[in-house]
Amino acid sequence: MSDELTPRQIVAELDRDIVGQHDAKRAVALALRNRWRRRRLGEQMRSQVTPKNILLIGPTGVGKTEIARRLAQLVGAPFVKVEATKFTEVGYYGRDVESMVRDLVEAAILLVKARERSRVEVEARARAEDRLVDLLLPDPAASSRGTWASTPEGELDDVAERRKRTREKLKDRLERGELENSEVNITVPGRAMAPVSILGGAGNIEQMEMDLQGMLEKLMPRPSQTRRMPVREARPILVEQEAEAMLDPEKINREAVTLAEESGIIFLDEVDKIAGEEGASRGPDVSRQGVQRDLLPIVEGTTVTTKYGPVRTDFVLFVAAGAFHRSKPSDLMPELQGRFPIRVELNDLTRDDFARILREPRASLVRQYQELLATEGLTLEFTEAAIDTMAEIAFSVNRTTQNIGARRLHTILERVVEPISFDAPERCGDRVLIDADDVRRVLAPLSADEDLSRYIL
Repeated sequence: MSDELTPRQIVAELDRDIVGQHDAKRAVALALRNRWRRRRLGEQMRSQVTPKNILLIGPTGVGKTEIARRLAQLVGAPFVKVEATKFTEVGYYGRDVESMVRDLVEAAILLVKARERSRVEVEARARAEDRLVDLLLPDPAASSRGTWASTPEGELDDVAERRKRTREKLKDRLERGELENSEVNITVPGRAMAPVSILGGAGNIEQMEMDLQGMLEKLMPRPSQTRRMPVREARPILVEQEAEAMLDPEKINREAVTLAEESGIIFLDEVDKIAGEEGASRGPDVSRQGVQRDLLPIVEGTTVTTKYGPVRTDFVLFVAAGAFHRSKPSDLMPELQGRFPIRVELNDLTRDDFARILREPRASLVRQYQELLATEGLTLEFTEAAIDTMAEIAFSVNRTTQNIGARRLHTILERVVEPISFDAPERCGDRVLIDADDVRRVLAPLSADEDLSRYIL
């Protein structure tokens, strides 16, 4: 899909779900288009062009994560969101930074496998239907081998012809949906063995642990069991089994590694938390400077060993984000700063932005609540004044307490809708209109009291 989208079209697509932050949208759209341009370069030049990594700077709740996530969905690229704070320097107990690359390859495996399954789905369904017919019409040779072996050849031909006609009739009835309640016996594989921590899982031991886990799974194959179930329940299981049998695991692994290397996006959140605050003591966070050192080769370009083979990170796009309240980008190691040449500052959300967030996105919070309550048969509507009032209160509370951006709207809308949502099962068929007075009646006492706002809103 990215081959068809210009930067302007990418920004327009992001505008459908994310309000404001035009500069950040332009930056990621250009980074994506540059990938398309790089693939059209000659081999010699293409190997020299690396992605221009992006650093998004802005307070929480302004859309940093959402922009990266929507971008990955837009282009079907493998995407991983990781928190920089969960990594520790090699030698400390915790996850190694290389695990983010392994997670990226796993995401690529899922994408490639889904694409391959959609390619073989029609044939897999046809094979599953044939298996259902075989299960509904067992082979007589399997149950009466002695009698079958002594049957004259002429009678064998008659039996085979009758069986063929019966099979065709069963297949027609199956296609017409007349046998959905008929029961068949199918073999279902058991659950995979749960992961077992063998070596402790710290640092570089993580890959060794995965290798040992894979060896154990091969030595102890998953048990299978025979279950009896209706045709309607057996069909999706058989389709899944047939599709799985038609897939080439080696091909999927190769394509996934290539996809991760060429199109992967790693979103590194909370990167400001590993930046050394000027003049502050390290305290318990003694490893965060080490995390920056460990991140540097990954972002710069290195080869990470995974169970699917070596993965190069030279052309993976890294998008880092952080609020940088107590630190600043210059507090990062100079070498790491240089690996994020594109820096975009996201703006604080205004009162109008909050109102637009409630109205405009395809899955806005207002629409989410309307759809949820519609499942109970209740019609929920908001007046324009009610939406403006909720936006005004969200903006006001963010100014007087901790600014958590658009996430404040979740709390406010939940407070407004809570009494209606509680009574919804008993109000099937009702139409409820929420106006500005309703919003003020619920929220005004809380927003007026700064102490209450701090703990409730």
